[in-house]
Amino acid sequence: MAKNKKVTSYDVAREAGVSQSAVSRVFRPGLSVSQKTRDKVMTAANRMGYRPNAIARMLITKQSGMVAVIVSSRANVNYPEVLSQVSKQLAAQNKRVLLFTLDDPDGVDELFEQIWTFQVDGVIALAAHFESHRLAQFEEHDIPVVLYNRNVPDSMANTVCCNHELGIKQLITELEKNNPKKYLVLSGPKDSDVANERREIAISLLKQFDVEDVSILYGDYSYQSGRDCLAKWLQKNPAPDAIICSNDTMAIGVIDEARENHNIHIPNDISVVGFDGITSSAWLSYQITTIKQPVEQLVKAAVAMLLERIETPDLPPEARVLTGVLIKGNSVKRP
Repeated sequence: MAKNKKVTSYDVAREAGVSQSAVSRVFRPGLSVSQKTRDKVMTAANRMGYRPNAIARMLITKQSGMVAVIVSSRANVNYPEVLSQVSKQLAAQNKRVLLFTLDDPDGVDELFEQIWTFQVDGVIALAAHFESHRLAQFEEHDIPVVLYNRNVPDSMANTVCCNHELGIKQLITELEKNNPKKYLVLSGPKDSDVANERREIAISLLKQFDVEDVSILYGDYSYQSGRDCLAKWLQKNPAPDAIICSNDTMAIGVIDEARENHNIHIPNDISVVGFDGITSSAWLSYQITTIKQPVEQLVKAAVAMLLERIETPDLPPEARVLTGVLIKGNSVKRP
């Protein structure tokens, strides 16, 4: 073979004594091929220095092999774990992640243009808010999209979610064992689908528990916003009996602010709950009562749902809801 000439799958097939289609099956995950054939092909490929051409495969399969993953810098601290899981599971299916960040709603048009340009096979939106007409644009471009841990109520979208209602009900049930009179709900930002859903569920459930004194403050999911919200409240109001935080990070901020600057004991003076079950929520200094999201199962469901729609575009929209686990920590006063 001439020097610098690229080795093709036909060269490998000839060397291994198999068909070219057998070589293709070996290098395409999920396709059936005998172990004997696989060994022959891999031996010949390694000896000849052959590697499949991704661009050529894209032309044949009409797929780029890339999945766009959209995140926000304001994403929860467990999203690096989510992103790692997404990348790992997509790689197992010979797909690669193309990462996009969206922090400003004004940047949606530019973001979408980039996604169309790269001709991705599908999209997983980890932490981005899209109106229903925006989701319709993906359909117009024949690109399936799955929303991770969020709902768009007025749109038929593919979604994978933790059961926020059940989780928050479990948290309030724990708080109600002490019969608190005054609640403070620390919500995430108003432009967050998850924050809006958790806040509205909490308010609705508190009404069902006949709780009348409920106040709301808005943060941005961050540790500092948890501290700032509590400090702002205590400037003009007495301490509440219980605080429901939109996530664990804000709950940690609340606990630190209460202890360091206001001489408030958690949980004897104020009971605090969070949501997500991030690693730091279980640290000895906090041990927050929270709902641990089933991250691995959520990611598996999201990836599976997307791949199904890449292969079968006509599948109807689907919503999968998974249940989190109540973690009873030491941030809620015991009866």
